[in-house]
Amino acid sequence: MPGISSNLLSEVRRFLTCSSVTLQMSTQPIMKYLLFSLLVLVSASLAAQDLPVQMTPWEFEQLMHGNFTLDSDRGIEDPPPFENLRTMAEWEEIQALTIAWISYPCILKQIVEAAQNETMVIILSEDVQETEDYLTGSVCGGALTLNNVTILDANFDSVWMRDYAANTVYGNEVDDLILVDWIYNRPSRPNDNASPSYFADHLGLDLYCITEAPTDLVNTGGNFMSDGFGTGFASSLILEENEPGNDYGVTPKTQEEIDVIMSDWLGLDRYVIMDALPYDVINHIDMHMKLIDEETLLIGQFPEGVADGPQIEANLDFVLSNYNSVFGTPYKIIWLPMPPNGDGLWADDGAAYRTYTNSVFVNKTLIVPYYRPEYDTVAFNILSNALPGYNIVGIDCDNNAEPIIFASGAIHCITHAIGVEDPLLISHQPLPDTDDSANPYEAVAYIRHRDGIASATLWWKTSPDGTYSALPMAAQGNDNWSALIPAQPAGTVVYYYIHAQATTGKEQTRPMPAPDAYWKFVVSGTPAGMAPAENMVGFTRVFPNPAGAVTCVDMYSLSETQGRVVLFDVNGREVSEIYRGSFRPGQNKFFFDAGLLPSGVYRLALQHAGGITSQALMVK
Repeated sequence: MPGISSNLLSEVRRFLTCSSVTLQMSTQPIMKYLLFSLLVLVSASLAAQDLPVQMTPWEFEQLMHGNFTLDSDRGIEDPPPFENLRTMAEWEEIQALTIAWISYPCILKQIVEAAQNETMVIILSEDVQETEDYLTGSVCGGALTLNNVTILDANFDSVWMRDYAANTVYGNEVDDLILVDWIYNRPSRPNDNASPSYFADHLGLDLYCITEAPTDLVNTGGNFMSDGFGTGFASSLILEENEPGNDYGVTPKTQEEIDVIMSDWLGLDRYVIMDALPYDVINHIDMHMKLIDEETLLIGQFPEGVADGPQIEANLDFVLSNYNSVFGTPYKIIWLPMPPNGDGLWADDGAAYRTYTNSVFVNKTLIVPYYRPEYDTVAFNILSNALPGYNIVGIDCDNNAEPIIFASGAIHCITHAIGVEDPLLISHQPLPDTDDSANPYEAVAYIRHRDGIASATLWWKTSPDGTYSALPMAAQGNDNWSALIPAQPAGTVVYYYIHAQATTGKEQTRPMPAPDAYWKFVVSGTPAGMAPAENMVGFTRVFPNPAGAVTCVDMYSLSETQGRVVLFDVNGREVSEIYRGSFRPGQNKFFFDAGLLPSGVYRLALQHAGGITSQALMVK
């Protein structure tokens, strides 16, 4: 905006973000009036800027006066009539990445550049020629060729595509591609709410809309993630916006009723709802977590006790204590540090909510928001290790003329994806590390295509620079295929991936970027001529400590072994047996409720064949 520096605009955006929360929380009418008046004046100075991802003061006023309207007749308002509905996971194959061209053009151009090498990019634009001229012009990195770009003439209100675009859903698990939409929770953005019809019309897809009472559901895409097999995740925002007396005039719903809607329209069997975070003003889970496969969660990590760190850990404890992955095993957690601002401040100091989890899969590429090199390098290394073979592209969302992160969103927030018509679905739980050097290792994969599978192959090697060998996989029934990797000596690292071909000739690999990508496992144990290792079993950490509620015992084992986790009081008396059974190779997590114990000092013990390892625990 002429006459206002980008730094000042950033501070104003941060003020608006924090003040919006204050406005919601304030109970004093005079304070509401004064604060609202101030916000309206500040908002007017930003009229030339894009709407932020969070609600504006004007939109708060609209809701306060009951002025929320929804365009009708924009899609099919009956549940999809297909059996075995399945919502696509983000790491699956997509035919298009969608964006809206209204602001942050340099960031959008970089997204187009990275994405069009992987898939079609469909852009909504209110001026098609102007958008094309920017993309093919010299600014922001030079001209793009636009070999895989479609620009649609459209009406819309904001750049926040993730929140208002529709979700990819399949009937019969891998057939009958449809789009399923809900009511976008922004009262002054009706064109955003209606925009999924552009994509449905362009691609010839049916659009189903959860908009008719009693299943009129308010929701946002940034507050929704799916594992591709019937589990969805969200914050409690979904409950608040559909509760009795809600501001949107939709039918009030209990969590149980929302679960039924999610099952009937999106095929979810489980809808995991976590407490909202105190400093995330939009309460969208994509600001602090991301599913990267069926059993692995990327979790944003603050320094201990900072900002939303304690609530994130509490939410994670809740998930791990109550839910397993689709494989029936605990979720794996990868911590991804959240960066502060340039002054070292965090969200609880009023700084923007910088996050790396707000990234987007585009087939073999992961596009990630970047902030500062010293933090970006750490994030890149963690992501590269978690997703070997993926092309990781970073886009600066902070230190440029378009600091989008000050508007409370980043890359994931301004993109959405549409799955392919005929997915070749491969689901496999990677083999764990093992100490078995005598028996082969069975790899089982669930593989489906609507026209059937012609063949499946497991490719494996024992060196990163080695040559892959092929193992034909055998059909085991119920769409499961298996192969046996030969036994390997202790100390070997095995790298492998799975390839499948449908009867139509369509091919797919998992991980998708294979052979550059792979899974790996270690054959541990004691190689010939080496002494047995010490400390075979031990604690990683116990948290929180001091404890007063659900507590996580995080421990490791170098090999599979039997043992138990026991809690003793200060006098050495056994208080509780927390776990008895097999410790898996690698990390193990166990949980107990410290809130049931009297306050005081306790001792946690790991009892196993090699001895006893213990650690003090304070219960408050």
